[in-house]
Amino acid sequence: MHLILTGATGLIGSAVLDAMIKTKDITKISIISRRPVKMAEDAKDPRINVILHKDFEKYDSEVLNQLQGATGCVWALGISQNAVGKEEYVKITKDFPLAAAAAFQTLPPSSSSPPDQDKQPFRFIYVSGEGTTTTPLSSKPLLSRLTTPWFAIIKGQAELALSQLSSPTFLPFSMRPAFIDAAAHPAIHPYIPKVSGLYTLSNCVLGPPIRVGYKKMWSPTEHLGKFLVEMAMGKWDETIKKEAEASNEKGFEKLEGGGMVVVGNEGWRRIASLEG
Repeated sequence: MHLILTGATGLIGSAVLDAMIKTKDITKISIISRRPVKMAEDAKDPRINVILHKDFEKYDSEVLNQLQGATGCVWALGISQNAVGKEEYVKITKDFPLAAAAAFQTLPPSSSSPPDQDKQPFRFIYVSGEGTTTTPLSSKPLLSRLTTPWFAIIKGQAELALSQLSSPTFLPFSMRPAFIDAAAHPAIHPYIPKVSGLYTLSNCVLGPPIRVGYKKMWSPTEHLGKFLVEMAMGKWDETIKKEAEASNEKGFEKLEGGGMVVVGNEGWRRIASLEG
C-alpha cells in the first residue's frame, strides 16, 4: 500500500510519519514537503520518498508520476492563524488541500497494483481541528458571530469544499483533533517544531487536567497518528459510516451537500477505545 503525507515536519505530521514507518502493510511512503524531513532521513527506510515541492497549488507530471499507485493521503499540512496573515492562512488551509485533492484524483494505479485496486476509492484525510464550524457565519447568533475565530470558519469552508469532491473513487474525511499532546510520544520529540515559552507554559497548565478529567478533548499523538494512518488505509471506513448515519452520533457528522464525514475528537477516541 502506497500512502502520501504532507506536513511531515509538523507536530501531527511527525506523529503520522512515525505511525507509517511502524506499519508494515505500507509498502511506500511519499512525503510532499517544502524542505528535507529529518525524521525521514534518520529512519533510513527505503519505503520513504521525500518529494521536495515548492508550490502546493500545482502538481506537474514529474510529481504525479512519483505518486503513481498511491491509495490515500494524510493531509497534515497546516499553520497557526497567528503565524501568517489571513490571505496566506486561507491559501495554506483551504487552497492547498483543494488543489492536491483535485490532482490526486488523476493518479493512475501502478503497474504492480492488485487487479482490484481500481475498485478502491482514494482516501483523502484532511486534518482540521476541534472548534471548526461549517455553519455560515450569517446564520449564527450575534454573540457567536463575534466570538467565532476565523480559523474555524476557513477550516469549515475547506471541509465543505472537499466534501463536494466525494465520489465512488474519491473518499474525503475530515479529522478534528483537540488538545494535541506529544508528552508520551518520545519517538517524535527530536523532530517536532519548537514552540514559544507561553505555549509550553499553557501545555503544562492545561495538560494534566485534560489528561485526567477531560479526556474527550485529549489527542495523544501516538494514538492520533496511528488512527489517521488507519483511516487512510480504509480500516475505519465502515465504522465511521455507521457512526455518522446513527442520527449524527456524537463525535461524527456527515456534511450536507456532500459525502464527507467529519470525525471529532470525542468520536475517534471512542471507536479507538481510548476512553476511560
